[in-house]
Amino acid sequence: MQWFTADGYWLGRLVFQRGLAAVYLVAFVAAALQFRALIGSRGMLPVPDLLRHTSWRAAPGLFRLHYSDRFFGTVAWTGAAVALALLAGADAYVPLGAAMALWALPWVLYLSIVQVGQVWWGFGWESLLLETGFLAVFLGNGETAPPVLVLWLLRWLLFRVEFGAGLIKIRGDECWRKLTCLDFHHETQPMPGPLSWFFHHLPRPAHRVETAANHVTQLVVPFLLLTPQPVASAAAGLMVVTQLWLILSGNFAWLNWLTVVIALSVIDWSPLAGPPPDQPGSPLWFEVVVLAVTVLVLVLSRNPVRNLLSRRQAMNRSFDPLHLVNTYGAFGSISRMRLEVVVEGTADEVVHDGTRWLEYGFRGKPGDPRRMPRQFAPYHLRLDWMMWFAALSPAYARSWFGPFVERLLRDDRDTLRLLGHNPFPGGPPSHIRARVFHYRFTDPAELRATGRWWDRTYVRDFMRPVARPVPLRPGREADDQE
Repeated sequence: MQWFTADGYWLGRLVFQRGLAAVYLVAFVAAALQFRALIGSRGMLPVPDLLRHTSWRAAPGLFRLHYSDRFFGTVAWTGAAVALALLAGADAYVPLGAAMALWALPWVLYLSIVQVGQVWWGFGWESLLLETGFLAVFLGNGETAPPVLVLWLLRWLLFRVEFGAGLIKIRGDECWRKLTCLDFHHETQPMPGPLSWFFHHLPRPAHRVETAANHVTQLVVPFLLLTPQPVASAAAGLMVVTQLWLILSGNFAWLNWLTVVIALSVIDWSPLAGPPPDQPGSPLWFEVVVLAVTVLVLVLSRNPVRNLLSRRQAMNRSFDPLHLVNTYGAFGSISRMRLEVVVEGTADEVVHDGTRWLEYGFRGKPGDPRRMPRQFAPYHLRLDWMMWFAALSPAYARSWFGPFVERLLRDDRDTLRLLGHNPFPGGPPSHIRARVFHYRFTDPAELRATGRWWDRTYVRDFMRPVARPVPLRPGREADDQE
């Protein structure tokens, strides 16, 4: 079928595949380095406990067959190794079927991680990576030109990402309709970056332009993706520029980078790429598989479309256990005030009015007012992000904050590795407490005078002092050796 392939998109496919492999690499490395404290056998939300209370049907994955911390680590590092191989172009040196299997492997591995990740892996970019990774399996390699249908499915994915995000804003907080949300957002977003202070202090008219431009990019431009070239390329290019603006202004894990990668697949690179390399026609079995996948995605798109059209639109939801076709959206409401949970410990055996409390430092979330916000994205600091949610409402932290504090009181090394500063290097504290502070960006004059990027004010207690617990029973502290 001559219509089946798009010869001129070979470079776009190459750029997309290498970019996706890079995102996979970051995701697997982050999982390998953080899982023990979060969901390991002795973590805050242990995977074995989850597996006992959920079914295969609800969350299929490799860990249904076997779980141990060592096996999880093997899965994560294997995924990182495969992603690195794909980044280096390994799929170009094997037959078409083997290349598809090579791309299917990280999808299966990461799906297995997300299925047991609980709240720590509950972000929208997890589903976005899985949906994108699933479509990448069917893009082929140098043995065939890119399939037109898969390229259109990527456009459909990009449309839902952007249009869903635009609708959730317009339907949500009135500040999006009044063009005032960015008066607050750069300061109150989950994890500000090194330039967020500067973005926050842009003139208010600039914030109005930012917000209006966002609405145009997310509510109007997505429809241009469905038009012929070069209009579709221009639309995708505008989305790339918008995403780069978001990358500069905050830390949103790999959400923005992955959106850029998807948008790059829409651009017609043929003027820069020159004539396409010689590629034989697609084998019949490949065409049949791609057609079947296209039908599957269209059928599964029913619920995401209904969600887009609903006045009660949900953000970031999967409608099937494999995360094949999802709905996306972000920041339907904007916080006007930044609250932060500050965790402190003391070595005093008895807490009194004169007790000296020392603050635990996190890697990414605001803490020390003198520390300039740092850049971590596309790497995802999962504990730091969930601490932002905890400050919004204790309900977000009900399942894990107690276990987190307990592990600090036990001087758990895996938990301490997630932090940026441990004020008790010689041993665990005797008590830990948590308090909520109001953080605001200082103005330029305050920054020059005090060296502080933030000003903070005590609001309320989040958790009263908790004493060091009795040691676990013998054998409970042993490292997992399975």
